[in-house]
Amino acid sequence: MKPRLVFVHGIGGPRDPATELDAWLRALAAGTRAAGHSRRVLDLIQGWAADARFAYYGDLFGLAQGQGGGADEEDDDDLVGALLLEAVEERLAEPATGDEARLLRRAHAQLTPEGDPQGAGAVGRQVLTAANTLLSLPGLRTFGGWASAGLMVGHLRQVERYLHRGEPDDTGVTLDARIRRRVAEALDPSGPTIVVAHSLGTVVSLEALHAHQGRVALLVTVGSPIGMSTAVRPRIRPQPLQVPHSVERWLNFWDRDDFIAVRPLLEKIVRPSELSVVPVTGRVDSDGVWVHPAAKYLAQSAVAGPVVEAIETATGR
Repeated sequence: MKPRLVFVHGIGGPRDPATELDAWLRALAAGTRAAGHSRRVLDLIQGWAADARFAYYGDLFGLAQGQGGGADEEDDDDLVGALLLEAVEERLAEPATGDEARLLRRAHAQLTPEGDPQGAGAVGRQVLTAANTLLSLPGLRTFGGWASAGLMVGHLRQVERYLHRGEPDDTGVTLDARIRRRVAEALDPSGPTIVVAHSLGTVVSLEALHAHQGRVALLVTVGSPIGMSTAVRPRIRPQPLQVPHSVERWLNFWDRDDFIAVRPLLEKIVRPSELSVVPVTGRVDSDGVWVHPAAKYLAQSAVAGPVVEAIETATGR
């Protein structure tokens, strides 16, 4: 019996699940080859090695917000501002080139003006101004898929919309619960599952796996904002953060040049499970100026190697 391989995406615009599944599998195959498992590449791409699924929920963000309980834009902008500020401060704490440091300092000043914001939409204007400054950093505009500050902020607002726990549908099910349901439906309820989650998808997966009763042989999180101490970590459920009981191994990866991911070692902020499983954080270094996409991480041997090994273990090969 083939194990289930579930990919969980992060923020962004609409996407075709079948196209994304193929792209993620091909990136994973490249990493598998780099990890010395060339004989498994065709098995991955053709779907022979694992029952691969793409847990798509992006269309739910395109729906109109439900009546009552939806986050307004002022709430969204508060969190987006906090996300950007934490990312900027973390980058400023590390060595940077002259132009990069100058842009980061300017964005920091724009996100932390003296005095309280004045007038309706003031916070939103501050966030848009800072986002526009940050888009001058190498790669964010050209390769990050953000043609404008408005598009960048709009995608980042998806984090707030998920964590707000609002936007109920006609049956009263909130947006975050509907998103987790998409992930839960992709998991194998009885056999082993390997979960690879990216960006906001790491938060969604962590929460969804607490309710999962099947085996998760391996959880891999890449480009994760879970460690963001102000904007994200305190709002994840349940608290305190703990490894889900279903997870048998958890590997977390970050790239120094990934503007979205933050550095804290998850093993320092996430409690072990009842089985003493703890997250293990590792750093990767991708080529290029924009390294946040999932494909960049999956093409790394350090990421793909454990995934294919978990698949082999689950199939007894």
